[in-house]
Amino acid sequence: MPLLCFGCNAQLYRGEKHLCTVCRHQLPLTEYTFNVENPIDRIFYGRINIKKANSFLFFTDHGVVKNLIHHLKYKGQEQIGVLLGDWFGQILKENDHLPNIDYVIPVPLHRKKLRKRGYNQSALFAKQLAFHINSTFNDQLLIKTANTRTQTKKTRLSRWYDNRSLYEITNANILKNKNILLVDDVITTGATMELCATEFKKIQGTTIFIASMAVVV
Repeated sequence: MPLLCFGCNAQLYRGEKHLCTVCRHQLPLTEYTFNVENPIDRIFYGRINIKKANSFLFFTDHGVVKNLIHHLKYKGQEQIGVLLGDWFGQILKENDHLPNIDYVIPVPLHRKKLRKRGYNQSALFAKQLAFHINSTFNDQLLIKTANTRTQTKKTRLSRWYDNRSLYEITNANILKNKNILLVDDVITTGATMELCATEFKKIQGTTIFIASMAVVV
């Protein structure tokens, strides 16, 4: 069976891996760095005191990025998380704008969802980032305590109250005075990252950086 591109479903040629050459060149890289203010930083202004935010790709309703993340999350294609993590990790390493990070921590899945999917897509991405920036990856320090479904009929305020204790930190002591890179797959409203970062900000001296595979334009 021929290998197909995860972006456009075309047959891959020799030397191509996961993505065809056309899709690779069409990937909408944000090209944001961790030293200049960008639109992702502004998502969190007035909400949570983070140091810096960044995303690798722009997410749109149609196109290669949506296809990639769909295959990663719902089609068991774990290698996509590794591919994107390696690519972004090399960029971060070369740009050298990210200060020394003590821990790279993915946004967790609830254990039931983790069991069903078999892996955490954000953890696959985060692990590669940690490798390239010479940091410690840890997916046990932050856990999700409730298995939530999309709550479309609730007001934003009631959703916020429901979600306040969705995430818990398992060992606050080792995170004191540390630089933490919090990693997710897609940033939309920033609500998930805000909830997670709020838990870390309760710990003395933590500095929070945020990264994701993609951000919704």
